[in-house]
Amino acid sequence: MKVNQSGTTTFILLGFGNSFEMHIPLFILFLAIYVLSVVGNLLVVFLIVVDRHLHTPMYFFLLNLSCLETCYISTILPRMLASFLTGDRSISIKGCITQYYFFGFCVATECYLLATMSYDRYLAICKPLHYTYLMNGRICLQLVFTSWISGLLTNSIITYFLLELTFCGPSEIDHFFCDVYPVANLSCSKANSVKLATFILGLIGIGGPFLLTLSSYVCILLTILQIKLKTAQQKAFSTCSSHLSVVTLFYGSIFLVYVVPETEILKELHKTFSVFYTVLTPMLNPLIYSLRNREVMGALFRSVQKFRNSVS
Repeated sequence: MKVNQSGTTTFILLGFGNSFEMHIPLFILFLAIYVLSVVGNLLVVFLIVVDRHLHTPMYFFLLNLSCLETCYISTILPRMLASFLTGDRSISIKGCITQYYFFGFCVATECYLLATMSYDRYLAICKPLHYTYLMNGRICLQLVFTSWISGLLTNSIITYFLLELTFCGPSEIDHFFCDVYPVANLSCSKANSVKLATFILGLIGIGGPFLLTLSSYVCILLTILQIKLKTAQQKAFSTCSSHLSVVTLFYGSIFLVYVVPETEILKELHKTFSVFYTVLTPMLNPLIYSLRNREVMGALFRSVQKFRNSVS
């Protein structure tokens, strides 16, 4: 990896301040979040793989989302947990850019996956007679492959411009992970190219999927409102309510971080909102999809019953 540097070889991630007495409580809190996130998402993956009742397009997309969330949170929390234990908040420039590369790749891919899942729900509710034809196995694989590749290409371009920057001080990043703007702001060379690339590709990679997701749910809502039977309305809405909750949490926190101007008053709030989409979303996703989904709970119950029968 090529990184232009002059005098600066490491960055300091300031994280959540210099209060060392808070490091152990924060370590315990984020360790619990990390364990819950990884276990919860891997449990969802396991249930979808082993239970034939969940071998449908919707759960195939959820399987990919859960795998992504596991990778997503693992790009940030292990490094942060280590800093709480050791007190060492330094990270090499190469390590910082590598962290951003995988983090940005996961964020971009999640945007595409959420848009794909909303399109799936649109077809299931608005085009039920054509759903099986329009969402067959081949198309599902193509949509998932496109989501992962689009996220990879989008962030690879941004990372390329980031690698062209020169760093010669200062070296403190007022954040708990290496995000593109805090890192670019430390460059002693012009960072206009990376900021412009981030803005343009952000509009495409985040704005595009968001508009697709929004338009899908507008169509879904209009279709549901046309259903006369109340029970049928509730059943139709329940099939997409979990995904809608995830979309609202994810995009809501992202827009608060990247759209709302970063003033001195809002700087700490931006860091707090970053926790929502980087740490809490991967933890809450399996809870939202399992607790509000009878099929997932049914698969969990059947798996527990099979395990009991096998050991008895």
